[in-house]
Amino acid sequence: MNARAKSPQRAYWLKTLHQWHWISSALCLLGMLLFSVTGITLNHSSQIEAKPQISTQEAQLPADLQAQLAELNTAEATKNKAQLSPELARWMKDKMSLDVSGRDVDWSPEEAYVALPRPGGDAWVRIDRASGAVESESTNRGWISYLNDLHKGRNTGEAWSWFIDIFAAACLIFSITGLFILKMHATNRPSTWPIVGLGALIPFLLAILFIH
Repeated sequence: MNARAKSPQRAYWLKTLHQWHWISSALCLLGMLLFSVTGITLNHSSQIEAKPQISTQEAQLPADLQAQLAELNTAEATKNKAQLSPELARWMKDKMSLDVSGRDVDWSPEEAYVALPRPGGDAWVRIDRASGAVESESTNRGWISYLNDLHKGRNTGEAWSWFIDIFAAACLIFSITGLFILKMHATNRPSTWPIVGLGALIPFLLAILFIH
């Protein structure tokens, strides 16, 4: 009687676990491929040569925008963490293809400096407040560096940060449901727990013996 009662219950839980397992694996598939490949490239970053491409630009602010910067109170701008005005940001995007809107600005009496870090590269723009001269530099380190930065969440913004959190939660579901599925099949598969134990033991021994 107990065996009969347990059989439908076991079938229900096994079906539910399999359903959660395959859904989480489908959600994680592309992310796991990305993080697995970039795990290899990050582990061998010193052996993968990067050839950054650096480009520079120079321009001159229109008189009205130059006057706007020259008149800005440096102390107030620094205290209030003032960003570049919408007009100046629009001019920068149209003239130099640089998106500085919403970016923090380092203010000094002589210049306004905006750092523009991004995955796989870097950029900055400097504006001379007296002369209105604009200088920028952009560095592109290639697609491998871009993917590596996605792996680390470096300069990727809030949306990608949310993706990493959701992806990590889906991986937890995938792993935990996989563990329960192993448990339910372990009776008919004697090698299950030795293999699981080996998978846990190897990184533990490596950490104890070879990482100082």
